[in-house]
Amino acid sequence: MGPATADAVPQRPVVAVLGTGIMGSGMARSLLRAGLEVRAWNRTQAKAAPLATDGATVTSTAADAVRGADVVLTMLNDGTSVAAALTAASDGVHRGQILLQSSTVGPDASVELAQRAADLGLVYLDAPVSGTRQPAEQGALTVFVSGPSAVRGVVAPVLDAIGQRTVWVAEEPGAASGLKLVVNTWVINLVGGVAECLNLAEGLGVNPQLFLDAVRGGPLDSGYLQGKSAAVLSGDLTPSFALSTALKDTRLILEAAERSGVRLDLTAASAARFGRAEAAGHGGEDMIATYYAGRATEEDGG
Repeated sequence: MGPATADAVPQRPVVAVLGTGIMGSGMARSLLRAGLEVRAWNRTQAKAAPLATDGATVTSTAADAVRGADVVLTMLNDGTSVAAALTAASDGVHRGQILLQSSTVGPDASVELAQRAADLGLVYLDAPVSGTRQPAEQGALTVFVSGPSAVRGVVAPVLDAIGQRTVWVAEEPGAASGLKLVVNTWVINLVGGVAECLNLAEGLGVNPQLFLDAVRGGPLDSGYLQGKSAAVLSGDLTPSFALSTALKDTRLILEAAERSGVRLDLTAASAARFGRAEAAGHGGEDMIATYYAGRATEEDGG
């Protein structure tokens, strides 16, 4: 059987979702709301179990999840996790099946995964997403895709269900993952800026709400600033994007920058802050918990 074509796959493809954490579970529910059949698997099965009440078929093995699916969507922590999932699923895949690889793994790992997919006879799409918990649950992500244009029509129902916008980047794998790292650099440095402003306000005895009110509605304001500040001030750090995941992505960015001969001073500082916050026990909280890394210690000379 050759590569998948629009004629080879039904208009309502069956989707196997491998990885049902914060993002994967939200994407699975968006697929279900769009009327697509979803087969879900997670290494820790308890994380996938709640999807059964939404209509998904929850399987105990990755091979069972992908068996008979038209599209396999992976949303896992890193390239190593995706590779392990593909190995676990290998007995259930079939030639021409489409792998929509949406984990943030970086360009180099994406190319390596494309080769693994080719070895299994899969059609590989490098398809990382931009967005956090709420957009994933609302089907409002932005999806960056690179891969063969011949399968655009096949995956369109899946992309339309999980995202409000799809950006087709290039034909070759890795290109979409490169764009994702650029976008994440912007987000990571934004959240660091929010945290440092709140840290300085606290240090100077300035009511942080005065800062937020001072910029509200002007060119320096943003929904991101207001939302992340509200999370800190209320103490509700329920993760929409976990700090430990942000640290993983920051390290990917720095590795890619070093290989490219680019120096990213702000991003390196963000990585250091995330590392301190994770070491202090905030890894499972929202990434704005980098705020807690902004307090001087005796070791810092503070």
